[in-house]
Amino acid sequence: MDIVWEGFKYGLLLTVMVGPIFFAIIQTGVEEGFKAGATVGFGIWCSDLLYILFVYFSVAYAAELLQNRTFTLTTGLVGAAILVIIGIGVYKSKAPTFEYKEETQRRSSYFNLFTRGFLINTINPFTIFFWFSVMSTIIVNNTLSGYQAFLFFGTIMGTIILTDLVKAFLAKKISKKLTQKHIAMTRKITGILLVFFGLGILVKVLI
Repeated sequence: MDIVWEGFKYGLLLTVMVGPIFFAIIQTGVEEGFKAGATVGFGIWCSDLLYILFVYFSVAYAAELLQNRTFTLTTGLVGAAILVIIGIGVYKSKAPTFEYKEETQRRSSYFNLFTRGFLINTINPFTIFFWFSVMSTIIVNNTLSGYQAFLFFGTIMGTIILTDLVKAFLAKKISKKLTQKHIAMTRKITGILLVFFGLGILVKVLI
């Protein structure tokens, strides 16, 4: 039970962190409905799973990479640039015509929605820093067995999936109260926040 509780705490910590991932699910859920928001979340979960597998099976190699200044600088610059570009694009893009319907009109293909979630999580260099930190402090320091590691990371992923689905569900619910002006404002705020997060990554990497 201690392993499950630790996994739950780490999963909750990651899901309540307000970042580009959080806003990607909320924005998509509001504009295109629960299924669309959940599909973005699915892309994010797959990205997290790949990071977990990568770090778990190559802890030593990952440690060398994270200690390499060139690697961290390059990854940070590329990730920051992409987030800033996406943010500017979202800010300048015209908000879609909004009219609440019981069945929200999905405009993006499921593939595009999945790719959006996958990329926005993968290009964030601090995603791998988070998973490497968890791996080094929990797996290495506590020498967990394979089963315990599976249970630990399974609990983290289960917590993330459940809370992301709740986000997408609530986003759809609040869309009943939204007007066209609210949608336009949401896109502007989302774009500004994405730029802000990108610049924040840039500052952290350079410092």
